[in-house]
Amino acid sequence: MLRLFRLLPMPRIAGAVGLVLALLAAAPSAGAAAAGPPASSFSLTDPRIVAHFDFTAGETPENLALEPDGSADLTFAFARQVVRVDLHGGRRLLATLPAVADPKTPLVGGAVVTGIVRTPDGTLYVAFNTGTVETGLYRITPDGEVGKLADLPPNGFTNGLALDEHRGLLYGADSVLGTVWRISLDDAHPAVSTWATGAALEPATFIGANGIKVGHHAVWVSNYDRGTLLRIPVGEDGSAGTIRTHATGLTGIDDFAFAGHGKAVLAALNNTESQLALVRPDGTHTVVLTGKDGLSGPTSVAIRHHRVYVPSGAFLTGIDPNLLVADVEKNEKTEPGKPGEPGKHEG
Repeated sequence: MLRLFRLLPMPRIAGAVGLVLALLAAAPSAGAAAAGPPASSFSLTDPRIVAHFDFTAGETPENLALEPDGSADLTFAFARQVVRVDLHGGRRLLATLPAVADPKTPLVGGAVVTGIVRTPDGTLYVAFNTGTVETGLYRITPDGEVGKLADLPPNGFTNGLALDEHRGLLYGADSVLGTVWRISLDDAHPAVSTWATGAALEPATFIGANGIKVGHHAVWVSNYDRGTLLRIPVGEDGSAGTIRTHATGLTGIDDFAFAGHGKAVLAALNNTESQLALVRPDGTHTVVLTGKDGLSGPTSVAIRHHRVYVPSGAFLTGIDPNLLVADVEKNEKTEPGKPGEPGKHEG
C-alpha cells in the first residue's frame, strides 16, 4: 500500500550521523588536486546559500534532482525525507521513507535515503538503504504516493542513481559491493541485474562506487576511496564495456554532473576542504568553489540554465548543511545546462 511514513527517532539519527562523521574522518586521502591550466572556459559567479538545514534533525542533503521551475528535490539522508526547495529557500516535504525498527545498513547503521532521479512526467525515484527487506528503489508519484518499485541487496549500499531515459533504465552505484546495478522501470517487470563490476568500482577501505551519470554512450561512476572518475562504455546491446579511468586525484569525490555539451564534469569533492572541481575532458581538474564560498561537505551537483546547484551534507563538519547556488558565466567554449545524452554525442 502506498503511504507516507513517520520520521526516525532523533537518538538513532544522531548515532548514525556520528558514525558517518567518524568513518569519513578516517577515510584515506586520494591525493592532491591536479595542477592543470586555469579553467579559462568555465567560471562561476555569485555563489550564495539559498537554504540552510538542521544537521541534528538528519537534514543532511545527499543528492538532488531539478524541477522545471528551478526548484531542487533533495534527499535528506538521515531524516529519510525528500524535500523540494525553491530558489528563495522555501521548502515542501514531498515524502518520508519507511521507518525501520532495526536497521542494519552497511557503512552507517541507520536507514538512509541516497540517490534521486526525476523522469519527465515528474515521478521521482530514490534509493533507500536499511540493511533489511525494506532496502530498494522507491517511487514517489507527482501526487505524493510512495511505494517500493524493486528490491536492492540489503548487504549493499546503493548510492547515486542515474537515468537512461532512452532505454527506460536506471543505474545504481553500490558503494559496498563495487557494483553498478541496472534497474528496469517497467511496472510489469521491474528487475534489478548486475551491469558492471570490477576492482575500479570497489572500495579501498570505506566507500567505493558513489556518484553516477549517463552520457556520451557511457555510464560514468566516481569512486570515493580511490579519488577517481570512471567511464564505462554502453554497448549497442546495452552491455557494459571495459571500465576506463577518466580522471584521478579527486580526493573525496562524491556525485557529479556534466558541465556542458562535452565531457567536462563538475564534481563535488566531499573532503576537508569542501570543494567543487571542474574536471576537463583530458582528465585534469581545477577547483572552482571551496568552503570559503559556503560549501560544507558537498555531496552532489546539478546544472540548469546557467545555474549550478550544490547541496552540502556537512558529514565531515557537522556544521551548516545547505544548498548553494552559483551562476555560470557564459562563453564560447562551455555551454552548460545540457548534459550529454546517450546516442547524441560521440563516445
